[in-house]
Amino acid sequence: MELLPVRIYAHDAPAGLRVLIDRVWPRGVSKEKAALDAWDKTVAPSTELRKWFGHDPEKFSEFTQRYRAELDANPAVEALVAKLKASDEKRVLLLYGAKDTQHNNAVVLSDYLSERLAQ
Repeated sequence: MELLPVRIYAHDAPAGLRVLIDRVWPRGVSKEKAALDAWDKTVAPSTELRKWFGHDPEKFSEFTQRYRAELDANPAVEALVAKLKASDEKRVLLLYGAKDTQHNNAVVLSDYLSERLAQ
C-alpha cells in the first residue's frame, strides 16, 4: 500500500482513498470539494503540539519525535492500521492543509504508518 502525504489544496492529486488527517478543517475547502473518504482527527497531533510547532522548519526534528511519541500512545493508531490492512486500496492520500510540503504532520504520519504496516 502506498501512503502519500498530499496537500488538500492540490489540484493534481492522484487517485486513492482520501483521508484528512488534520485536527482542524482546512480553510476555504468545502466538504464537496474535499471529496473525503474519511476525516481522522484522532491521529492528528495534539492541539498543544500543533501550536508549539507552528510549522517552524527548525522545530521539525523535535516535532517529529514528539508526534511519534503521541502516536505510540494513541490507541486510535491501532484502529487506523487495522483499517488500512483490511482495505483493498492500493493508495491512501493523507491530506493536510499546511503550506510547507516537507515539514508537516502528514509526512511524519506517512512514515510512521508505513513502518507499522510493514511489521
